[in-house]
Amino acid sequence: MSIPDEAVYLGYLVASIPVGFLFRYLSPPVKQGAALLLGLSVTVATCNIHALHSLVTVIGTWIIIKSSWRHAPALCLSWTFLYLLFFRLVDSFGLPKPSSFANAIQLILTLKLVSLANEVKSFHVEKKQEVSSFSKSPVIGGLSQEPSVYDILSYSYCYLGLMTGPFFRFQTYVDWLKQPSPLSLPGWTPCLQRLKLVPVYGALFLAVNSLFPLNYVRTDEFLDHNFFFRFFYMVAVFFVFRMRFYAAWCGAEAGFISAGLGCYPEKALSKPGGGPTVNYSPDPSAEENYDFRTIQNIDCYNTDFCVKVRHGMRYWNMTVQWWLHHYIYPNAPFRAYTLRAGWTMFISAYWHGLHPGYYLSFLTIPLCIAAESSMEVAVRSRLGPGGQKAFDWVHWFLKMRAYDYMCMGFVLLKASDTIAYWTSIYFIMHVVALCCIIAGKVLKGGKREQKVEKPAQKTD
Repeated sequence: MSIPDEAVYLGYLVASIPVGFLFRYLSPPVKQGAALLLGLSVTVATCNIHALHSLVTVIGTWIIIKSSWRHAPALCLSWTFLYLLFFRLVDSFGLPKPSSFANAIQLILTLKLVSLANEVKSFHVEKKQEVSSFSKSPVIGGLSQEPSVYDILSYSYCYLGLMTGPFFRFQTYVDWLKQPSPLSLPGWTPCLQRLKLVPVYGALFLAVNSLFPLNYVRTDEFLDHNFFFRFFYMVAVFFVFRMRFYAAWCGAEAGFISAGLGCYPEKALSKPGGGPTVNYSPDPSAEENYDFRTIQNIDCYNTDFCVKVRHGMRYWNMTVQWWLHHYIYPNAPFRAYTLRAGWTMFISAYWHGLHPGYYLSFLTIPLCIAAESSMEVAVRSRLGPGGQKAFDWVHWFLKMRAYDYMCMGFVLLKASDTIAYWTSIYFIMHVVALCCIIAGKVLKGGKREQKVEKPAQKTD
Protein backbone atom coordinates (compact mmCIF):
# COMPACT_ATOMS: atom_id res chain seq x y z
CA MET A 1 0.00 0.00 0.00
CA SER A 2 1.53 3.33 -1.11
CA ILE A 3 1.63 6.31 1.21
CA PRO A 4 0.03 9.51 -0.20
CA ASP A 5 2.53 12.20 -1.15
CA GLU A 6 0.88 14.68 1.22
CA ALA A 7 1.44 12.29 4.15
CA VAL A 8 5.15 11.99 3.28
CA TYR A 9 5.56 15.78 3.11
CA LEU A 10 3.68 16.18 6.39
CA GLY A 11 5.84 13.55 8.09
CA TYR A 12 9.00 15.22 6.79
CA LEU A 13 7.92 18.64 8.07
CA VAL A 14 6.80 17.37 11.46
CA ALA A 15 9.96 15.29 12.03
CA SER A 16 12.26 18.16 11.05
CA ILE A 17 11.19 20.24 14.06
CA PRO A 18 12.36 18.01 16.95
CA VAL A 19 15.37 16.86 14.90
CA GLY A 20 16.35 20.50 14.45
CA PHE A 21 16.65 21.09 18.18
CA LEU A 22 18.98 18.09 18.44
CA PHE A 23 21.27 19.61 15.81
CA ARG A 24 21.97 22.54 18.13
CA TYR A 25 24.01 20.19 20.33
CA LEU A 26 26.36 19.11 17.52
CA SER A 27 29.80 20.47 16.67
CA PRO A 28 30.23 22.01 13.17
CA PRO A 29 31.84 18.95 11.50
CA VAL A 30 29.31 16.56 13.04
CA LYS A 31 26.45 18.90 12.19
CA GLN A 32 27.58 19.08 8.57
CA GLY A 33 27.95 15.31 8.23
CA ALA A 34 24.69 14.51 10.04
CA ALA A 35 22.67 17.02 7.97
CA LEU A 36 24.15 15.52 4.79
CA LEU A 37 23.50 11.94 5.87
CA LEU A 38 19.93 12.73 6.88
CA GLY A 39 19.28 14.61 3.64
CA LEU A 40 20.71 11.81 1.51
CA SER A 41 18.61 9.28 3.42
CA VAL A 42 15.44 11.28 2.75
CA THR A 43 16.41 11.68 -0.92
CA VAL A 44 17.08 7.99 -1.50
CA ALA A 45 14.04 6.89 0.50
CA THR A 46 11.64 9.14 -1.42
CA CYS A 47 13.26 9.17 -4.87
CA ASN A 48 14.93 5.76 -5.15
CA ILE A 49 16.81 5.54 -8.47
CA HIS A 50 15.66 9.06 -9.39
CA ALA A 51 18.05 10.42 -6.74
CA LEU A 52 20.71 10.12 -9.44
CA HIS A 53 19.25 13.16 -11.21
CA SER A 54 20.13 15.46 -8.33
CA LEU A 55 23.58 13.86 -7.95
CA VAL A 56 24.40 14.37 -11.65
CA THR A 57 23.31 18.01 -11.35
CA VAL A 58 25.53 18.59 -8.31
CA ILE A 59 28.60 16.93 -9.85
CA GLY A 60 28.10 18.84 -13.10
CA THR A 61 27.96 22.12 -11.19
CA TRP A 62 31.11 21.28 -9.24
CA ILE A 63 32.96 20.56 -12.51
CA ILE A 64 31.82 23.90 -13.97
CA ILE A 65 32.90 25.86 -10.89
CA LYS A 66 36.31 24.17 -10.79
CA SER A 67 36.83 24.62 -14.53
CA SER A 68 35.81 28.26 -14.92
CA TRP A 69 34.66 30.26 -11.90
CA ARG A 70 34.52 33.44 -14.05
CA HIS A 71 31.79 32.03 -16.27
CA ALA A 72 30.27 29.74 -13.63
CA PRO A 73 27.07 31.78 -13.01
CA ALA A 74 25.97 31.74 -16.66
CA LEU A 75 27.18 28.18 -17.26
CA CYS A 76 25.54 26.81 -14.11
CA LEU A 77 22.27 28.56 -14.93
CA SER A 78 22.38 27.00 -18.40
CA TRP A 79 23.40 23.58 -17.07
CA THR A 80 20.79 23.34 -14.32
CA PHE A 81 17.96 24.72 -16.45
CA LEU A 82 18.80 22.48 -19.40
CA TYR A 83 18.93 19.53 -17.03
CA LEU A 84 15.48 20.53 -15.77
CA LEU A 85 14.27 20.19 -19.37
CA PHE A 86 15.80 16.72 -19.67
CA PHE A 87 14.45 15.81 -16.23
CA ARG A 88 10.90 16.71 -17.27
CA LEU A 89 11.11 14.97 -20.65
CA VAL A 90 13.06 11.94 -19.40
CA ASP A 91 10.19 9.55 -20.18
CA SER A 92 10.50 10.59 -23.85
CA PHE A 93 13.94 8.95 -23.82
CA GLY A 94 12.51 5.68 -22.55
CA LEU A 95 13.59 6.30 -18.96
CA PRO A 96 11.24 6.11 -15.95
CA LYS A 97 9.39 9.31 -15.04
CA PRO A 98 10.72 10.88 -11.82
CA SER A 99 8.55 11.04 -8.73
CA SER A 100 7.05 14.25 -7.37
CA PHE A 101 9.63 14.14 -4.56
CA ALA A 102 12.49 14.03 -7.07
CA ASN A 103 10.91 17.01 -8.83
CA ALA A 104 10.68 19.00 -5.58
CA ILE A 105 14.32 18.26 -4.71
CA GLN A 106 15.46 19.16 -8.23
CA LEU A 107 13.68 22.53 -8.06
CA ILE A 108 15.27 23.59 -4.77
CA LEU A 109 18.65 22.22 -5.88
CA THR A 110 18.56 24.31 -9.05
CA LEU A 111 18.18 27.50 -7.00
CA LYS A 112 20.99 26.49 -4.65
CA LEU A 113 23.52 25.62 -7.35
CA VAL A 114 22.95 28.77 -9.40
CA SER A 115 23.35 30.83 -6.23
CA LEU A 116 26.48 28.89 -5.28
CA ALA A 117 28.11 29.65 -8.64
CA ASN A 118 27.45 33.36 -8.13
CA GLU A 119 28.83 33.24 -4.60
CA VAL A 120 32.03 31.51 -5.74
CA LYS A 121 32.57 34.07 -8.52
CA SER A 122 32.05 36.91 -6.03
CA PHE A 123 34.59 35.29 -3.70
CA HIS A 124 37.28 35.15 -6.40
CA VAL A 125 36.55 38.67 -7.66
CA GLU A 126 36.75 40.15 -4.17
CA LYS A 127 39.87 38.14 -3.39
CA LYS A 128 41.63 39.59 -6.43
CA GLN A 129 40.54 43.09 -5.46
CA GLU A 130 41.88 42.60 -1.93
CA VAL A 131 45.26 41.56 -3.33
CA SER A 132 45.43 44.53 -5.70
CA SER A 133 44.22 47.14 -3.19
CA PHE A 134 45.85 45.65 -0.05
CA SER A 135 42.61 46.12 1.85
CA LYS A 136 39.85 43.83 3.08
CA SER A 137 36.76 43.59 0.93
CA PRO A 138 33.66 45.39 2.24
CA VAL A 139 31.37 42.75 0.70
CA ILE A 140 28.63 41.60 3.10
CA GLY A 141 28.05 37.89 3.54
CA GLY A 142 30.81 36.77 1.18
CA LEU A 143 32.60 33.42 1.26
CA SER A 144 35.91 33.10 3.08
CA GLN A 145 37.09 30.19 0.92
CA GLU A 146 36.03 28.21 -2.12
CA PRO A 147 33.84 25.25 -1.16
CA SER A 148 35.11 21.71 -1.66
CA VAL A 149 33.09 18.99 -3.36
CA TYR A 150 32.16 17.71 0.11
CA ASP A 151 30.93 21.19 1.07
CA ILE A 152 28.86 21.41 -2.11
CA LEU A 153 27.32 17.98 -1.52
CA SER A 154 26.60 18.87 2.12
CA TYR A 155 24.91 22.12 1.14
CA SER A 156 22.95 20.52 -1.70
CA TYR A 157 21.61 17.64 0.39
CA CYS A 158 21.19 19.40 3.74
CA TYR A 159 17.96 17.95 5.10
CA LEU A 160 16.50 21.38 5.90
CA GLY A 161 14.28 22.65 3.10
CA LEU A 162 15.31 19.72 0.92
CA MET A 163 11.86 19.21 -0.61
CA THR A 164 9.90 22.24 0.53
CA GLY A 165 12.29 25.18 0.77
CA PRO A 166 12.89 27.87 1.86
CA PHE A 167 15.89 28.50 -0.35
CA PHE A 168 19.06 29.65 1.43
CA ARG A 169 22.50 30.66 0.20
CA PHE A 170 25.69 28.66 0.77
CA GLN A 171 27.00 31.41 3.06
CA THR A 172 23.87 31.08 5.20
CA TYR A 173 24.57 27.35 5.45
CA VAL A 174 28.20 28.01 6.48
CA ASP A 175 27.09 30.54 9.08
CA TRP A 176 24.77 27.90 10.52
CA LEU A 177 27.57 25.36 10.79
CA LYS A 178 29.85 27.86 12.52
CA GLN A 179 27.38 29.34 14.99
CA PRO A 180 29.43 29.99 18.17
CA SER A 181 26.68 29.12 20.68
CA PRO A 182 23.60 27.66 18.96
CA LEU A 183 21.97 26.62 22.23
CA SER A 184 21.76 30.25 23.33
CA LEU A 185 19.89 31.32 20.18
CA PRO A 186 16.10 31.68 20.28
CA GLY A 187 14.28 28.49 19.41
CA TRP A 188 11.05 27.45 21.09
CA THR A 189 9.37 30.86 21.16
CA PRO A 190 9.81 31.80 17.46
CA CYS A 191 9.13 28.19 16.46
CA LEU A 192 5.78 28.08 18.29
CA GLN A 193 5.00 31.57 17.01
CA ARG A 194 5.42 30.33 13.43
CA LEU A 195 3.37 27.19 14.09
CA LYS A 196 0.44 28.71 15.97
CA LEU A 197 -1.75 29.26 12.90
CA VAL A 198 -0.73 26.11 11.00
CA PRO A 199 -3.65 24.04 12.42
CA VAL A 200 -6.04 26.82 11.35
CA TYR A 201 -4.57 26.90 7.83
CA GLY A 202 -4.72 23.11 7.64
CA ALA A 203 -8.33 22.94 8.82
CA LEU A 204 -9.45 25.67 6.41
CA PHE A 205 -7.63 23.91 3.57
CA LEU A 206 -9.40 20.62 4.23
CA ALA A 207 -12.82 22.19 4.79
CA VAL A 208 -12.92 24.52 1.79
CA ASN A 209 -11.23 22.00 -0.51
CA SER A 210 -13.97 19.48 0.28
CA LEU A 211 -16.63 22.06 -0.61
CA PHE A 212 -14.95 23.35 -3.75
CA PRO A 213 -12.94 20.52 -5.35
CA LEU A 214 -10.77 21.60 -8.27
CA ASN A 215 -11.86 18.75 -10.55
CA TYR A 216 -15.42 20.05 -10.57
CA VAL A 217 -14.23 22.92 -12.79
CA ARG A 218 -13.43 20.38 -15.51
CA THR A 219 -16.98 18.97 -15.63
CA ASP A 220 -19.83 19.97 -17.98
CA GLU A 221 -22.06 20.42 -14.94
CA PHE A 222 -19.86 23.29 -13.77
CA LEU A 223 -20.64 25.26 -16.93
CA ASP A 224 -24.38 24.96 -16.23
CA HIS A 225 -24.02 27.26 -13.22
CA ASN A 226 -24.46 31.01 -13.57
CA PHE A 227 -21.62 33.46 -14.09
CA PHE A 228 -21.41 34.53 -10.44
CA PHE A 229 -20.97 30.94 -9.23
CA ARG A 230 -18.26 30.29 -11.81
CA PHE A 231 -16.53 33.57 -10.91
CA PHE A 232 -16.69 32.89 -7.18
CA TYR A 233 -15.25 29.41 -7.66
CA MET A 234 -11.81 30.82 -8.49
CA VAL A 235 -11.90 32.77 -5.22
CA ALA A 236 -12.44 29.54 -3.31
CA VAL A 237 -9.77 27.67 -5.29
CA PHE A 238 -7.15 30.34 -4.61
CA PHE A 239 -8.13 30.36 -0.94
CA VAL A 240 -7.51 26.60 -0.78
CA PHE A 241 -4.22 27.09 -2.62
CA ARG A 242 -3.09 29.76 -0.14
CA MET A 243 -4.06 27.77 2.94
CA ARG A 244 -2.14 24.74 1.70
CA PHE A 245 1.06 26.69 1.16
CA TYR A 246 0.65 28.82 4.28
CA ALA A 247 0.57 25.61 6.34
CA ALA A 248 3.44 23.96 4.46
CA TRP A 249 5.79 26.94 4.41
CA CYS A 250 5.14 27.96 8.02
CA GLY A 251 5.87 24.34 8.99
CA ALA A 252 9.05 24.33 6.91
CA GLU A 253 10.21 27.58 8.50
CA ALA A 254 9.62 26.08 11.95
CA GLY A 255 12.05 23.28 11.06
CA PHE A 256 14.71 25.86 10.18
CA ILE A 257 14.03 27.81 13.37
CA SER A 258 14.37 24.73 15.57
CA ALA A 259 17.80 24.02 14.03
CA GLY A 260 18.83 27.67 14.17
CA LEU A 261 19.53 27.95 10.44
CA GLY A 262 19.04 31.52 9.23
CA CYS A 263 19.26 33.05 12.70
CA TYR A 264 21.02 36.43 12.64
CA PRO A 265 21.06 39.51 14.88
CA GLU A 266 18.32 41.98 14.02
CA LYS A 267 21.00 44.60 13.36
CA ALA A 268 22.15 42.51 10.34
CA LEU A 269 18.94 43.63 8.55
CA SER A 270 18.57 40.25 6.87
CA LYS A 271 16.44 39.70 3.79
CA PRO A 272 14.55 36.48 2.93
CA GLY A 273 16.83 34.26 0.86
CA GLY A 274 19.79 36.63 0.88
CA GLY A 275 20.64 36.95 4.56
CA PRO A 276 22.42 39.94 6.19
CA THR A 277 22.56 43.20 4.25
CA VAL A 278 24.90 45.09 6.58
CA ASN A 279 28.09 44.10 8.36
CA TYR A 280 27.64 43.13 11.98
CA SER A 281 29.85 41.92 14.80
CA PRO A 282 28.26 39.06 16.77
CA ASP A 283 29.06 39.33 20.47
CA PRO A 284 28.07 36.20 22.46
CA SER A 285 28.54 38.03 25.77
CA ALA A 286 26.20 40.91 24.89
CA GLU A 287 22.42 40.89 24.92
CA GLU A 288 21.34 40.49 21.32
CA ASN A 289 17.99 40.34 19.55
CA TYR A 290 17.75 37.79 16.75
CA ASP A 291 15.37 37.07 13.90
CA PHE A 292 14.84 34.44 11.22
CA ARG A 293 14.08 36.81 8.35
CA THR A 294 16.66 35.03 6.18
CA ILE A 295 14.50 31.91 5.91
CA GLN A 296 11.09 33.58 5.92
CA ASN A 297 9.28 32.28 2.86
CA ILE A 298 5.77 33.61 3.38
CA ASP A 299 4.17 36.70 4.87
CA CYS A 300 0.59 35.50 5.16
CA TYR A 301 -0.96 38.79 6.25
CA ASN A 302 0.67 40.94 3.57
CA THR A 303 0.05 38.32 0.88
CA ASP A 304 -3.66 38.74 1.56
CA PHE A 305 -3.83 42.44 2.37
CA CYS A 306 -1.13 44.25 0.40
CA VAL A 307 -2.67 46.50 -2.24
CA LYS A 308 -0.64 45.93 -5.40
CA VAL A 309 -0.06 42.93 -7.67
CA ARG A 310 3.68 43.65 -7.71
CA HIS A 311 3.78 43.72 -3.90
CA GLY A 312 1.84 40.47 -3.66
CA MET A 313 4.77 38.69 -5.34
CA ARG A 314 7.18 40.02 -2.71
CA TYR A 315 5.35 38.34 0.15
CA TRP A 316 4.79 34.98 -1.54
CA ASN A 317 7.61 32.40 -1.79
CA MET A 318 9.88 35.20 -0.61
CA THR A 319 13.22 33.39 -0.80
CA VAL A 320 12.57 32.38 -4.41
CA GLN A 321 11.54 35.96 -5.19
CA TRP A 322 14.93 37.11 -3.83
CA TRP A 323 16.65 34.55 -6.09
CA LEU A 324 14.73 35.75 -9.15
CA HIS A 325 15.39 39.39 -8.31
CA HIS A 326 19.15 38.88 -7.92
CA TYR A 327 19.99 36.28 -10.57
CA ILE A 328 17.32 36.63 -13.29
CA TYR A 329 15.79 40.12 -13.31
CA PRO A 330 19.12 42.04 -13.58
CA ASN A 331 20.16 39.92 -16.58
CA ALA A 332 16.89 40.24 -18.49
CA PRO A 333 17.40 41.16 -22.18
CA PHE A 334 15.07 44.17 -21.81
CA ARG A 335 15.24 47.56 -20.12
CA ALA A 336 11.55 48.39 -19.60
CA TYR A 337 10.25 47.30 -16.18
CA THR A 338 7.18 45.52 -17.54
CA LEU A 339 9.23 43.56 -20.09
CA ARG A 340 11.87 42.64 -17.51
CA ALA A 341 9.10 41.52 -15.17
CA GLY A 342 7.66 39.45 -18.02
CA TRP A 343 11.04 37.82 -18.66
CA THR A 344 11.42 37.03 -14.96
CA MET A 345 7.93 35.53 -14.83
CA PHE A 346 8.72 33.41 -17.90
CA ILE A 347 11.83 32.02 -16.18
CA SER A 348 9.80 31.43 -13.03
CA ALA A 349 7.18 29.54 -15.05
CA TYR A 350 9.90 27.40 -16.66
CA TRP A 351 11.41 26.65 -13.26
CA HIS A 352 8.02 25.46 -12.03
CA GLY A 353 7.47 23.17 -14.99
CA LEU A 354 6.44 22.79 -18.62
CA HIS A 355 2.66 22.83 -18.10
CA PRO A 356 1.07 25.56 -20.27
CA GLY A 357 -1.03 26.72 -17.32
CA TYR A 358 2.09 28.04 -15.58
CA TYR A 359 2.94 30.24 -18.55
CA LEU A 360 -0.62 31.47 -19.04
CA SER A 361 -0.69 32.47 -15.37
CA PHE A 362 2.78 33.94 -14.90
CA LEU A 363 2.70 35.89 -18.15
CA THR A 364 -0.57 37.53 -17.11
CA ILE A 365 1.26 39.19 -14.20
CA PRO A 366 3.09 41.80 -16.36
CA LEU A 367 -0.25 42.77 -17.91
CA CYS A 368 -1.72 43.31 -14.45
CA ILE A 369 1.34 45.29 -13.35
CA ALA A 370 1.05 47.51 -16.43
CA ALA A 371 -2.64 48.04 -15.69
CA GLU A 372 -2.13 49.05 -12.07
CA SER A 373 0.80 51.31 -12.96
CA SER A 374 -1.26 53.03 -15.63
CA MET A 375 -4.15 53.70 -13.26
CA GLU A 376 -1.91 54.85 -10.43
CA VAL A 377 -0.33 57.51 -12.63
CA ALA A 378 -3.51 58.58 -14.41
CA VAL A 379 -6.05 58.36 -11.56
CA ARG A 380 -4.62 57.88 -8.08
CA SER A 381 -2.08 60.68 -8.40
CA ARG A 382 -4.94 63.18 -9.03
CA LEU A 383 -6.97 62.18 -5.95
CA GLY A 384 -6.96 63.58 -2.46
CA PRO A 385 -6.28 61.47 0.68
CA GLY A 386 -9.87 60.19 0.88
CA GLY A 387 -10.01 59.40 -2.81
CA GLN A 388 -6.69 57.60 -2.67
CA LYS A 389 -7.92 55.47 0.22
CA ALA A 390 -11.02 54.48 -1.77
CA PHE A 391 -8.84 53.84 -4.83
CA ASP A 392 -6.59 51.54 -2.76
CA TRP A 393 -9.55 49.47 -1.56
CA VAL A 394 -10.73 48.97 -5.14
CA HIS A 395 -7.12 48.25 -6.16
CA TRP A 396 -6.81 45.62 -3.40
CA PHE A 397 -10.07 43.95 -4.48
CA LEU A 398 -8.92 43.76 -8.10
CA LYS A 399 -5.47 42.53 -7.01
CA MET A 400 -7.02 39.59 -5.17
CA ARG A 401 -9.30 38.77 -8.11
CA ALA A 402 -6.28 38.91 -10.44
CA TYR A 403 -4.46 36.35 -8.31
CA ASP A 404 -7.62 34.21 -8.07
CA TYR A 405 -7.80 34.30 -11.86
CA MET A 406 -4.12 33.48 -12.42
CA CYS A 407 -4.19 30.70 -9.83
CA MET A 408 -6.60 28.74 -12.00
CA GLY A 409 -3.94 28.31 -14.68
CA PHE A 410 -1.42 27.32 -12.06
CA VAL A 411 -3.60 24.51 -10.66
CA LEU A 412 -5.44 23.38 -13.80
CA LEU A 413 -2.08 23.04 -15.63
CA LYS A 414 -3.47 22.23 -19.09
CA ALA A 415 -3.96 25.04 -21.57
CA SER A 416 -7.36 23.64 -22.60
CA ASP A 417 -8.65 23.50 -19.02
CA THR A 418 -7.32 26.97 -18.18
CA ILE A 419 -8.73 28.61 -21.30
CA ALA A 420 -12.04 26.77 -20.86
CA TYR A 421 -12.38 28.20 -17.35
CA TRP A 422 -11.29 31.71 -18.35
CA THR A 423 -13.75 31.53 -21.26
CA SER A 424 -16.54 30.60 -18.83
CA ILE A 425 -15.98 33.94 -17.03
CA TYR A 426 -15.36 35.82 -20.31
CA PHE A 427 -11.63 36.41 -19.65
CA ILE A 428 -12.82 39.05 -17.23
CA MET A 429 -9.49 39.92 -15.60
CA HIS A 430 -7.73 40.19 -18.96
CA VAL A 431 -10.51 42.53 -20.08
CA VAL A 432 -10.32 44.60 -16.87
CA ALA A 433 -6.54 44.90 -17.17
CA LEU A 434 -6.70 46.02 -20.82
CA CYS A 435 -9.46 48.51 -20.03
CA CYS A 436 -7.34 49.95 -17.20
CA ILE A 437 -4.34 50.34 -19.51
CA ILE A 438 -6.44 52.06 -22.21
CA ALA A 439 -8.24 54.28 -19.70
CA GLY A 440 -4.95 55.19 -18.09
CA LYS A 441 -3.44 56.23 -21.41
CA VAL A 442 -6.50 58.29 -22.33
CA LEU A 443 -6.60 60.06 -18.97
CA LYS A 444 -2.86 60.57 -18.96
CA GLY A 445 -3.11 62.08 -22.42
CA GLY A 446 -5.79 64.47 -21.18
CA LYS A 447 -3.57 65.44 -18.28
CA ARG A 448 -0.73 66.31 -20.68
CA GLU A 449 -3.08 68.50 -22.76
CA GLN A 450 -4.10 70.45 -19.65
CA LYS A 451 -0.45 71.09 -18.82
CA VAL A 452 0.16 72.39 -22.32
CA GLU A 453 -2.93 74.62 -22.21
CA LYS A 454 -2.05 76.34 -18.91
CA PRO A 455 0.91 78.40 -20.23
CA ALA A 456 -1.20 79.46 -23.23
CA GLN A 457 -3.92 80.85 -20.92
CA LYS A 458 -1.39 82.99 -19.06
CA THR A 459 -0.24 84.74 -22.22
CA ASP A 460 -3.73 85.93 -23.21
